[in-house]
Amino acid sequence: MGVDSGLPDFRGTEGFWRAYPPYQTLGVRFEAMADPIHFQRDPAFAWGFYGHRRNLYRATVPHEGFQILRRFASTMEGGAFVFTSNVDGQFQRAGFPDPEIVECHGAIEYEQCGRGCGAGVWEADPKRSIRVDEATMRAEPPLPRCRGCGTTARPNILMFGDWGWDPQRTLAQEDSYAAWRERLSPEQVVVIELGAGTAIPTVRRLSEQWQAAGATLLRINPREPAVAAHGISLRGGALEVLRQLNERHQGL
Repeated sequence: MGVDSGLPDFRGTEGFWRAYPPYQTLGVRFEAMADPIHFQRDPAFAWGFYGHRRNLYRATVPHEGFQILRRFASTMEGGAFVFTSNVDGQFQRAGFPDPEIVECHGAIEYEQCGRGCGAGVWEADPKRSIRVDEATMRAEPPLPRCRGCGTTARPNILMFGDWGWDPQRTLAQEDSYAAWRERLSPEQVVVIELGAGTAIPTVRRLSEQWQAAGATLLRINPREPAVAAHGISLRGGALEVLRQLNERHQGL
């Protein structure tokens, strides 16, 4: 979804380095950059990456596909729920109600203490951007601070090898999702899965659980569209295929 709005594709080391050439010079891979240890050892280095991403996401306009999904949802008797591993907040920016979204890996617009003082999770200041030197990819002070202890804050994002992530916001979202799910029979549900890969298969697993229970799974993916029997596989990008589905839907 994000790539069709012009956001970089971090899939694979080469994709990450194309988006952020300074990290290629340093020999830093995405998996190494997305390590919470940097917020303890070198916060300016850590916030250089996440601050740049936050600024980029805020400047991005969600593409037409989000509105197509909203129109589909508006015709469903049971409504709809978004389950996403994206941390960019684009579904909220496109108008999806926050109580109807699960961000299973957290969100870049929320922060927590970088040292785990127990201050909880809070929304980042929407008016404050983080200045980043794009030659070095280091953030300039002042860096975000924990509202509890005053040490450097970090994004409320589940990173690699992350034992310090505070899941309270995501757990509350999952409670809302569970309540919605309990009101439905799986046979009533259509799952539209967009771009979910197999490297980190969180979203795929959820889709396939629905399918195993009797839901219809529609898998849209440009690289890995294969789906189990009785599912629907469509190879292509999210926006491209959603436009085609919308045209068919309007013709019914």
